[in-house]
Amino acid sequence: MIAIKLIAEGLGLGALLVLICAVGIKNGAIGMVHLYDKKVQERVVQLGMTTGEAIRKRSARFRGFCLPAYMAYVLVCVYAINGARGFLPGFRQGFVILIIMNLIDRLLIDEYWVGHTHAWIIPGTEDLRPYITAKDKRQKWLMGTIGMAVLAAMLAGIMALIL
Repeated sequence: MIAIKLIAEGLGLGALLVLICAVGIKNGAIGMVHLYDKKVQERVVQLGMTTGEAIRKRSARFRGFCLPAYMAYVLVCVYAINGARGFLPGFRQGFVILIIMNLIDRLLIDEYWVGHTHAWIIPGTEDLRPYITAKDKRQKWLMGTIGMAVLAAMLAGIMALIL
């Protein structure tokens, strides 16, 4: 039963990420240009579509909202809804939820949405595609997986001390 709950919670967190991205590109992909390679960012500044300062502000807003929202979501699911106590149960549950979100990010968002639709194309930067290169993908898989483990461990460690 807990496995089904964790899968549903992971899908919920992935849906939150998809919603954040959809809102971010509602007026065009330029709204999420802070997630693109530096070359793309430099090009859109050069083309006068935005400024470096606007990109920095969007990036800070995205990180300032998303990371705390993800952490709060995981904590509520693992500790308030599922009733986990102790480091290991909290870590395992948090990691499962986060890794499902990571899979959604890598496969649905990066591979399909960014890689195979026109929603994320910024006019004037088409020659810089693919926006997520094979090297970027390898790094995102590695760092995403390690990052999710580290985040799950940090959250479980904090909660083990509190509870």
